[in-house]
Amino acid sequence: MGALAEAVLLAAVAVGSVRCAHAMLRASWPRRSPAAAILLWQALGLAGGLAAVGALLAIGVSGPGAQTGVLGGLRVLAGRLAAGQLVAPRQPMALTAVRVTALVAGFALFTALCGVLVMAFADAIAAQRRQRELLALLAHGDPKVPGALVIDYPAAAAYCLPGIRSQIVVSAGTLDLLAPAELTAVLAHERAHLRARHDLVLIPFASLRRAFPRSAVMTEACRTVALLVEMMADDHALRVRGLLRRELATALLRFGTAGAHGAPAGALAATEGELTARVNRLLRPPAPLPKAAQAAVVIGSAALVALPLVLLAVS
Repeated sequence: MGALAEAVLLAAVAVGSVRCAHAMLRASWPRRSPAAAILLWQALGLAGGLAAVGALLAIGVSGPGAQTGVLGGLRVLAGRLAAGQLVAPRQPMALTAVRVTALVAGFALFTALCGVLVMAFADAIAAQRRQRELLALLAHGDPKVPGALVIDYPAAAAYCLPGIRSQIVVSAGTLDLLAPAELTAVLAHERAHLRARHDLVLIPFASLRRAFPRSAVMTEACRTVALLVEMMADDHALRVRGLLRRELATALLRFGTAGAHGAPAGALAATEGELTARVNRLLRPPAPLPKAAQAAVVIGSAALVALPLVLLAVS
């Protein structure tokens, strides 16, 4: 397959990923099976990024007689550069300008996406370090919440601090606000965040939002994935702790009424619409997607990511 044909196919994958993201924002099924929906969101982000970079690089290496595909074209280009020849022989200058621009744009986009991802991880690690330093000074244990740390803060707050030395943190206001069963439900929710490392799920989406700060779709996608993560933690907490559905819903309502203050990873605080969505889902749980539909989402997600990789590798 030629590089130009690959460019068209990769561009189609990139555009299709964006269109699918638009459709996902309007769909109702993700709340039925948050884990499957998050997997599809991850696949859309990865496939869209790979395809966009690949399409630009494919344009950059295309040309008369270029039948080696993207990777083959890059090898040919590297060989020409090593020989001190950037421009292919007998290539019009206008086409050369287009291809060089596409190459530069492709490498710039790849560098930017990798850079914001590294920065997002670095920011998360730095924020966790600052939190641990503050907790070492301000937090203490309490027999009401064994294994968790308590901060003397009157407002309601509960969050988890992921990492090698993971911690669950609650405020003194939370202990005063919640009944014992509600507090147990909240702690189970936060433990679910820690076990599944939901912070790692959110970091790539935060990096994409940083890369495209003016994109309304990206902003809404980040908000949607964050809500799905909370719903997934609700589901995990209920499976681990048993029948705590009403207690967790009541705790969420108490947090919302008290104006709970959130914290970095796994905070229970949410906007009014998100809180209402979670409470309604807890009290009137929707039927999860059938196993066959969930399997189709998993297979489709894997195929979506594999497609641009295969197109890039074809030579």
